[in-house]
Amino acid sequence: MTLFRRHRWFFAAAAVTLAFAIVSLLVHKSPQLTAFADITGLAVMSAGIAVGVANSIRRPASERSFWILISLGFSLWASNQAAWSYHEIVIRKAIPDPYFFDIILFFHSVPFIAAIAWRPDIDKKKVKLHLSLINFLMLLGWWSFLYAFFVFPPQYIVADIGQYNIYYDRLYGLENALLLIVLGLAVFTSSGGWRRLYFHFFAAGIVYGINSQFLDRAAAAETYYSGSSYDIALIATLSWMVATTLSVTEWNLQSVELSLHPLWKKLVPQLAMLTVLTLPLLGLWAIAYDQSPGLSREFRLFVVLAAMLFLGACVFLRQYLQDQSLIALLQESRRGYESQKSLQTELVQKEKLASLGSLVAGAAHEINHPLNAIMTQSELLWDKEGLTPDQHALLRKIVNQARRTRDLVTHLLSFAQQAPGEKTLIDLGILLHRATQLLESRRSNPKIRITLSVESDFPRVHGNANQLFQAFVEIIENALDALEDAGGGSLLVSAFRNRDQAVLHFSDTGLGIRQPERVFDPFYTTKPVGKGTGLGLSAVYGVIQEHQGQITCQNKPEGGALFILKFPVAAEPVPTQAAGAAGA
Repeated sequence: MTLFRRHRWFFAAAAVTLAFAIVSLLVHKSPQLTAFADITGLAVMSAGIAVGVANSIRRPASERSFWILISLGFSLWASNQAAWSYHEIVIRKAIPDPYFFDIILFFHSVPFIAAIAWRPDIDKKKVKLHLSLINFLMLLGWWSFLYAFFVFPPQYIVADIGQYNIYYDRLYGLENALLLIVLGLAVFTSSGGWRRLYFHFFAAGIVYGINSQFLDRAAAAETYYSGSSYDIALIATLSWMVATTLSVTEWNLQSVELSLHPLWKKLVPQLAMLTVLTLPLLGLWAIAYDQSPGLSREFRLFVVLAAMLFLGACVFLRQYLQDQSLIALLQESRRGYESQKSLQTELVQKEKLASLGSLVAGAAHEINHPLNAIMTQSELLWDKEGLTPDQHALLRKIVNQARRTRDLVTHLLSFAQQAPGEKTLIDLGILLHRATQLLESRRSNPKIRITLSVESDFPRVHGNANQLFQAFVEIIENALDALEDAGGGSLLVSAFRNRDQAVLHFSDTGLGIRQPERVFDPFYTTKPVGKGTGLGLSAVYGVIQEHQGQITCQNKPEGGALFILKFPVAAEPVPTQAAGAAGA
C-alpha cells in the first residue's frame, strides 16, 4: 500500500484545512466569508457525527459505547455551530453575549472525556458498569454544578458580561486541559492501533486548546469574526479528528488486558467522592468571600444545596449497589464452595468404588473355594444319622452362615465385575413403568402406594437398559423398605426435562436417611444384619456415573428421602427399538 493510500484521510483533512486557510487569508470580512466558514465547520462536524455512528454499528460491541460518546460530542459541537450559522447566515444578526448555546459548547467536551476514560482498548473481564456509570454521573453532575455556580449567575441572574467571560473562559480552558490529561494518560498506557488513535486526538486537542486561548482574547478585543484566521485551527482540529475516526478501519484496534496500579484504579471513585467534599467549601466561599450581588450569592447557595442532594443520592445509590455486589459475591463464593465440596465428594466416591472393585474381585474368588468346601462338608455331615439335637442345631447355624457368606460373595463379584455394556437410545419412562409394576406386585402392604409421573415430552437418553433397570429397582426397593419401617406411606417417582437434562425424582414419605452423605459408601447400611449388604446403592452410583449422569440423596424438610438422578439428553433423536430389561 502506498504512502498516500495508507494516509489518504489525513491528506484529505490537510487539503480541507489548506483550502479553508487560503479563503480565510485572501477574502476580507464579508457575509460570504461568514457563510463559507460556518457551513464548512458545520459540514465537518456533521461528517464526524456520521462516521461515529457508522463505527458504532460496524465496529465490535466492545467499542460501541466509545463511538456513541464520540458521536454525541460531535453532535453537541454541531448544535452550537448550527445556532451560530442560523444567527449569522439566516437572520444575519450578531451572536448575543452571553448566548444560550454557550452552554452546549461548554459541555461538548464531556462526552469526549467520557469516551477516552471508558478505555475500550482495555479488556474489561468483570467490569462493574453500574458503578462506573454512577461515578461518571457524579463527575458530570459536579461539572454541571461548577458551571451553574460560577458562570450562570453573571450570565442570567445578575448580568455581568465581564465576569461571565472570565468565569466561562477559565472553566472552558480547565475542561480542555482535563481532556488533554485524559488523552495523555491514554497514550501513555495504551498500545497498537489504540495508541495511534489516542495520539491523533491528543495532538488535535493541543491545537484546539491553544487556539481557544487566542480566540477568547480576540473575542474580548472584538477582533474575531467567522472566517478569520482563528478559525483555521478549528477546521484543522475538526478535520484531523474526522480523519482519525475514518482511518480506524485500517488500524488494528485490539483490546488487551492491562494491569494498572491500584492507585489508578481508585482514581475515578476517589475523584467522585472528592466532588462531594468540595461542595461545603464552595458554599462557605459564597457566604463569606463572594462579592457578587445578593441574588447571585443566594442562587449559588441554592445550587450548592441542589448539588449536595444529587451527589448525596448518588453516594447512597453507589453504596447500595456495592452492598448488592458484595452479597452476590458471597453467594457465588458459597455456590463455588458447595460445588467444589460436591465434586470432591464425587471424586472420593469414585476412588472408593474403583479401589474396592479391584480388591473384592480377587478376594471373592479366593473366598469361594474354602466356602464351597465348608458348605459341602457341612451338608454331608448333616445327612449322617446318629447326630444329637444339639449337633443338628450347630450344623444348621453353620450352613445358614455359609449360605449368607456365599450370597455376600455373589454380591461382591456382581459389584466388582460391572461392565459398561452396550448403550442405545432408550426411554427411561418405560423402564420406570416396568420397575414400579414389578415391585408393586411383590408388595402386600396396602398402606404403601407407588405413583409414577412422566412428562409427555420426556426425552430419551443413551444408556444400557438392563443396568439402568436394575438401578431403578434398587432405588425403589430401598424406598419401599423405608416405608415398611415407617408403617406405610407413598413413593412418588417423577420424570421431567430440565433444559438439556433428563431428571428423575424418587420421593418417599418414610423416616428419611440417618447419614445422606454416606448412603453411597460401600457396605454402609441401616438394615438389620442379614437383610442387606450395603452394596446396592454403591452399585447404583457406579451405574449412574458410567452413564455420565449424577445422583444425589437428601432428606426432605417435611420428612422422607429424595433421590435425584440427572442424565444428559441424547443429542440426536435416532429411532431405536423399545427398551427392554432383564427380568421385566
